[in-house]
Amino acid sequence: MLQFSRLVSARLAVAVAAAAASGLALTACSPVVDVTPAKDAANAACAPMMLALPDAVGDAKLRKTNAQATAAWGDPSSLILRCGVNVPGPTTDRCVSVNGVDWVIKEGNPVWTLTTFGREPATEILLDPNKISSATVLADLAPAALKIKATRKCVGQEDLQNLPSSK
Repeated sequence: MLQFSRLVSARLAVAVAAAAASGLALTACSPVVDVTPAKDAANAACAPMMLALPDAVGDAKLRKTNAQATAAWGDPSSLILRCGVNVPGPTTDRCVSVNGVDWVIKEGNPVWTLTTFGREPATEILLDPNKISSATVLADLAPAALKIKATRKCVGQEDLQNLPSSK
């Protein structure tokens, strides 16, 4: 009976080792994503946001990157995030508010750039809207973006209608 127990333990150990090795092999199939860090990536205000990032955005899983204050989701990457980009100033570009976070949207073809507005440091998201929904991205990333305090808000045309008249 003791010999049977040793045999089962040995087979179990081999099975666990094989499973661990195959898990490492699968992990190795998803290389680290090469992302250029933003100019102000070392800003300490990026850290709380980076720690709050979700493990998935929509169906895209979080992947490792090679640069500070960056993140990527999907394989191949369908979404890239960089904290510490230039803070946008006043703009006529479209600005939307999603779950308390204002974002300036620049629609490119095929890549869109979405940048937090009124938060310093600013965070930039690059995405292909044909591969991942911008609404999903902004909703899923809002809790993390809220970790950087807002000091300004987007102003829309409806806000300008309530200005006092000049004399």
